[in-house]
Formats: sequence, C-alpha cells, structure tokens
Amino acid sequence: MNAPAAASAIRVRRLGRRAYEATYAAMREFTATRDPDTPDELWLLEHPPVFTLGQASRAEHLLAPGDIPVVQSNRGGQVTYHGPGQIVAYLLLDLRRLGYGPRDLVRRLERAMIATLADYGIAARARADAPGVYVERADWPDGGGRTEQRKIGSLGLRVSRGCSYHGLALNVNMDLEPFSRIEPCGLRGMRVTQVADLGGPRELEPVARRLEAHLLRLCARAE
Repeated sequence: MNAPAAASAIRVRRLGRRAYEATYAAMREFTATRDPDTPDELWLLEHPPVFTLGQASRAEHLLAPGDIPVVQSNRGGQVTYHGPGQIVAYLLLDLRRLGYGPRDLVRRLERAMIATLADYGIAARARADAPGVYVERADWPDGGGRTEQRKIGSLGLRVSRGCSYHGLALNVNMDLEPFSRIEPCGLRGMRVTQVADLGGPRELEPVARRLEAHLLRLCARAE
C-alpha cells in the first residue's frame, strides 16, 4: 500500500512523548502570538497518562480517575483519555486563510482517521451525533456475539481568532483500562478499541506516517 501524496504548506513537528499541560500551554501561546503570515503546523505526539476535560464535560462522566491526572482544557467535547500507544495530532491552522470553517475541519479530521484505518482493512465511520470515529462489528472477542459499536478515534477543537488548535487522538496499541474509568466523550456505556486489536500494526510509527499524510492531504486547502 502506498501512502497518499501530501502536497501541503503545513509544517509537521514530531514531538515524541510530551506532557499534556506543557503541550496545551504551547498550543495556546502559538495561537495567541501567530500573525497572518505564520505557517500552519501539525504536531504529532504521545502523552503520558492523563484524563482531559473539554468544555462540555460533566462531573458524572469522570467515574474513577484514580492516580491518573485530570486536566481541564478549553477544547470542545467532553472527557477523554490520552496515554502511551495513542497517536495525538494537533492541528494549528489558520482556517480563514485555508477557506473552510470549524465544522468542515471536524469532518476532515474524521475522514483522515477513517482513511488511515482503511489502509489496514479496518472499516470505520463517523457519527452525526457524536464527533469521532467508530468501528461496528458483531464478532468482538469479548462482545458476546452481539453487534456493538466501539470508539477508536476522538477529537476536540478550539478556534480563536479564526485559528484552530487541539485536534484528534487515534488509539493504536495502548492500555485501554483507563477508558473504563470514564464515560468516553460522555457516551454512556461506550467501549473503545484500537488498531492493534483489529489486525493493524502494533507500532505507532507506521500508523502515524499514514495519518500524517492523510491529514496533510485533507486539511491543506478548501475543496
């Protein structure tokens, strides 16, 4: 399989594993100080274990965080978990310059995750009522033979002065237990899955490269 071509002026920064709080502060600083000529950036990284709360989060969605830190953020959405083995992509884009808006960006991020998963034969889709990407099947090993939808990718954005930050998280090969301590994105009873459990790679790097290429292709300009 060949990765899609990525013709884009978006600068890519591969940051490795970075603490959430420091990255969150860096995104806000970048967005607050950028000007009309500042190049857009895509940050790809992992976070140490952390629960993050979006602006729509409710206390009852955080069931039992235990020893994992909980950080309030200004992104959209509700509660989610980040940890090693999950690709996080932050899109710092001037949407006015690109010629599309926040809702369109959400759809593009979902399409990028869906295309990445399709590269590994994993069928996924978005939902109109709950941003993110989901896999539906009847043969989950722990599903009792019933058709069930599970979440594999989440997203949450903030737009300030026409510029976006925050982004998406795609589960690749991680400890999924912390998701049982929350109601992911406020969806009661929603279980999660990941690339490695669906026949895809166990390593982050190849999945990150494909996700990067799809994001650059889909987010670089208005269609």
